[in-house]
Amino acid sequence: MLKVAVLSFAHVHAATYLRLLRAMPGVEVLGSDPDTGSAAPGEVRGAALAASLGVPYADTYDEAFAWGPDAVLVCSENARHRPLVERAAAHGVDVLCEKPLATTVADGEAMVAACRAAGVRLAVAHPVRFSPAYAAVKRAVTAGDTGRVLTVSGANNGHLPTRTRRWFADAGLAGGGALMDHTVHIADLVDDLFGARPLEVYAQTNNLLYEGETDVETSGLVTVAYDNGTVVTIDCSWSHPRSHHSWGGLEMTVVGEHATLEMDAFDQKVHGFSERDARGVELPFGVDLDERMLHTFLHGPAPDGPTVSDGDSALRTLRIVTAGYASAHTGMPVPISHQHSSRSV
Repeated sequence: MLKVAVLSFAHVHAATYLRLLRAMPGVEVLGSDPDTGSAAPGEVRGAALAASLGVPYADTYDEAFAWGPDAVLVCSENARHRPLVERAAAHGVDVLCEKPLATTVADGEAMVAACRAAGVRLAVAHPVRFSPAYAAVKRAVTAGDTGRVLTVSGANNGHLPTRTRRWFADAGLAGGGALMDHTVHIADLVDDLFGARPLEVYAQTNNLLYEGETDVETSGLVTVAYDNGTVVTIDCSWSHPRSHHSWGGLEMTVVGEHATLEMDAFDQKVHGFSERDARGVELPFGVDLDERMLHTFLHGPAPDGPTVSDGDSALRTLRIVTAGYASAHTGMPVPISHQHSSRSV
């Protein structure tokens, strides 16, 4: 049996991971969520959430590590990733950390260094790598069907996440707003797709959407120039209205010299409207990207299958985000430093 502990239920995906792990053959799961101070009224966390999912619960992280996990999932607020990852490294335990890796490059570098020194794996939760739509795009680009890729246009949109977890719009805990939350998924896909280095970032942000509800940015457009000549634009806005049937979505267009590819990572759903409670409804029928990601993290990739994003790749995407904030503040393009960053081969 593999013993897997989920540390903190702050992230909205923690409940999903607990359910998936509980149902996986050969996996024993334990939850621990002692730091619930950021929870808003009505948010179910801690022992109550574990009980509702039928998952064993540890009152402290000390108890969780004393249980002897083989791997841990870190699902705390973004600013609290580092101490939990470093603690897992000190115990010699592999880590899957929620995205983004951290809120500062310094924290991200320290996390990568701690896991490397301890000889443990550091993976980061970018499940869109496991989308069949992305797999088709990658096959076509790798086979040369597109020719040289000139530009990539991506959109990772969603609603204001405070209706599920208030801390997502707390700059101290989240590290920012929509730019921090929604830039990294597409940046990670591009990192995996090309193996190119980002050179320069230009970004604009505002908080005109949901004006008055939050001080962090709710809209953003990020442009990244890469050393292979490709230019990537990312719409990272929280632009879905509260009535929207979906929590969010991710679309990407790859424009090459010979072909243009379009993908929608979450289009395997039937959409409708419920007259009973006057809201949109979505019924997914496609593959579960989180399940594929967890299985790969625990058991390794399938033949020719995608790998889980590692600490080095997550650090490169974090550099894009932090440069984006600097650019939005100054109104100028910002070069990306690659000091201490390496590319796994």
